[in-house]
Amino acid sequence: MSRTKSRPKAKISRALGIALTPKCVRYFENRPYPPGPHGRKRRKESDYKTRQLEKQRLRHQYNVSEKQMRRAFTEALRTPGKTGESLIAHLESRLDAVILRAGFARTIYQARQFVSHRHFTVNGVRVNVPSYRVQPGDVIEVHETSRAKTPLVVAASGAHAGEPVPYLDAAVSDLRVTFLRKPTREEVPVICNVQLVVEYYSR
Repeated sequence: MSRTKSRPKAKISRALGIALTPKCVRYFENRPYPPGPHGRKRRKESDYKTRQLEKQRLRHQYNVSEKQMRRAFTEALRTPGKTGESLIAHLESRLDAVILRAGFARTIYQARQFVSHRHFTVNGVRVNVPSYRVQPGDVIEVHETSRAKTPLVVAASGAHAGEPVPYLDAAVSDLRVTFLRKPTREEVPVICNVQLVVEYYSR
């Protein structure tokens, strides 16, 4: 986590080849190549480097540490079914990820901050842990005392609402969302070849 905070997100976006935030889109479009003196040069990447890049892409899109990522993969291995699908479902059931997908936050970083500042409740109970695992049927909403805060008023207006995802039932204007079920890989809007991530951790 500290690495993400210490490096400008625009540089991380360029290194990963994807824009991590809406603000980074402009920087990425102006310089669509990795940072550094050799960024413009085309280099043939090794298989290991290719898998590592996909892992880093997935990790940064959820703003999780390497330790958290490995823990998620270990749990995915123990889950019946395809490991890649289970890994994505695990990450997508994090509270901060649900808040982002519901359209209550502009970025995963803002979603994490909202949770840490105790603005959200799960089934009526305040939760301040971004990695909290949401279960099917759980109802997440903004706490009554936080509804007048400007960033959340903006969110309620639909400013951050994107394409709805079928595994959430979101009432944006009410700042309430129900986690209906675990998602499939095809339903999750992350840029990643998850099979390469599985191969990276299975080496």
